[in-house]
Amino acid sequence: MPRHATPRRYLMCSPAHFKVTYSINPWMDPTKPVDVSLAVAQWEDLRERYRSLGHTVEELTPRPELPDMVFAANGATVIDGRVLGARFAHAERAAEAAAHLDWFREHGFAEGELCEPVHINEGEGDFAVTASYVLAGRGFRASPLSHGEAQEFFGRPVIGLDLVDPRYYHLDTALAVLDDSTDSGDAVMYYPGAFSPGSRAVLRRLFPDALIAEERDAAALGLNAVSDGRHVLLPQAAVGLFEPLRERGFEPIGMDLGELLKGGGSVKCCTQELRC
Repeated sequence: MPRHATPRRYLMCSPAHFKVTYSINPWMDPTKPVDVSLAVAQWEDLRERYRSLGHTVEELTPRPELPDMVFAANGATVIDGRVLGARFAHAERAAEAAAHLDWFREHGFAEGELCEPVHINEGEGDFAVTASYVLAGRGFRASPLSHGEAQEFFGRPVIGLDLVDPRYYHLDTALAVLDDSTDSGDAVMYYPGAFSPGSRAVLRRLFPDALIAEERDAAALGLNAVSDGRHVLLPQAAVGLFEPLRERGFEPIGMDLGELLKGGGSVKCCTQELRC
């Protein structure tokens, strides 16, 4: 049975200054050249696809000294109009946090709804929002202490999940929320190999009907996906996920973000959801 899409509002940032000159995850290799014009074209294709589906896309101005700003999902987490800012684990990205909070201030978000965190979290890289929970990754970037901070700020139960494979250094590389509506119930897809045994058991208990990804699709960053409840935008190389998604009533849309994959990100990494 086909599912229903709901209009979304996203924040994105052009890769106009994207480059890989350092390595802070296993995907980054400074010896591999980056084609910036191709990266921009691929990013623009994603932005326009969102708009063609009826979604609103806001844009953050890229800064030359911050080549990873294109991965806008890491800059904050927004739930019910409340904004939990980021605190990055690596110095190379630290200034992105202030750039994001400045954007929210400039766009009408009240100071009382903004929180500059005490503990390390990298926004929606490690926070995934379902109808019932905030799923929170830890193990490579986010501090476990950030989970309690998020729970207190948002007033939603936060479920900690341990990541154990460095290729899946953020939760959004290992798990995607497919449906966050209260009517349809929580729907997710994930790759079990990215998680500790205890976290796999938690995921099975919380999401017994989850779509389980194979290793080859996870390795294509197929779980770095964005869903509006019906359309699922994901890397086109994750071919093994397309038919299982269709069988569950979703409409998969393959995207080519191959240049940005050189920085360790794909569809979701480029997309911060503004839940207001």
